[in-house]
Amino acid sequence: MGDARLGNRIRAFRKLKGYTQQSLAEEMGVSLALVGSLERGTKTPSERVLRKIASTLQVELEELCAITDKKGL
Repeated sequence: MGDARLGNRIRAFRKLKGYTQQSLAEEMGVSLALVGSLERGTKTPSERVLRKIASTLQVELEELCAITDKKGL
């Protein structure tokens, strides 16, 4: 999956769950800059970070990384 597409999915799930970039970063224990870079697709997350994002947003890792799904995200 391209980084931009993953970044768009992270952003969509973040907004769907009511998080700001800042609140997601704080909940995950990472910097705001990292969350922004991931959403813009300028940084590729490690598997550990992907798992942390999925856990924080309460979505399955497979759903977060899927190219398309039933929700159209």
